[in-house]
Amino acid sequence: MAEQAINTTTVNLSQADLPIAAYLAQPEAFGAYPGVVVLQEIFGVNIHIREVTERIAKLGYVAIAPALFQRQAPGFETDYTPQSIETGRGYAMQTTAAELLSDIQLAINYLKSLPQVKKDRFGCIGFCFGGHAAYLAATLADIKATASFYGAGIPTRTIGGGDPTITRTPEIKGTIYAFFGTEDHSIPPEQVDEIAAALEKYNIPHRVFRYDGSDHGFFCDHRASYNPRAASDAWEQVKQLFSSALAT
Repeated sequence: MAEQAINTTTVNLSQADLPIAAYLAQPEAFGAYPGVVVLQEIFGVNIHIREVTERIAKLGYVAIAPALFQRQAPGFETDYTPQSIETGRGYAMQTTAAELLSDIQLAINYLKSLPQVKKDRFGCIGFCFGGHAAYLAATLADIKATASFYGAGIPTRTIGGGDPTITRTPEIKGTIYAFFGTEDHSIPPEQVDEIAAALEKYNIPHRVFRYDGSDHGFFCDHRASYNPRAASDAWEQVKQLFSSALAT
């Protein structure tokens, strides 16, 4: 299927007294489209996240990437240097799961307000910090499909503190695909096993993908860890997930 022409813009989502900036991409053609929330790495809504948002829109979805560090650092985006990693980790440590879920629901509600968005077809995709956030987002009633990329710490902690995110697995409402690299030292293989076992235990529709020779960040072509083979296969899996769960 040919890619669709798209429009992009930045919008502000109203969250009490805090406007949450978000990058919005949508097909130009008139129609009714499912919505997808794109969840950032610790590097903000940077060029990689904007490009992912655009790629999803070109497939026939209205995609939105809210700035998840808006409370800590409005407008924050950065590259992948060691200093940037430290800065991003600092902001991530100041974020809570409750705030993330609130901001993600806010993005969904914004999409619902758009006349071209189907009101009952929403998915999410997230990477790194956003991969962990996506596992949390999968518990929201509106989310029917989730793609979680290399979300560290899901079996051992939650964002901002509290019971590990894996304990919320029974709350997942739709289908979840989880993507990991076997060379990702931030996510040991036994933790991937725990995630797979929890999804199986609670009969959550899921698939877990493990890419040999791939490190953390393998999907991002702006990072040294980019793995074209793994990224290409993972993208095909994401397209299949969203097509089957949202578009049909």
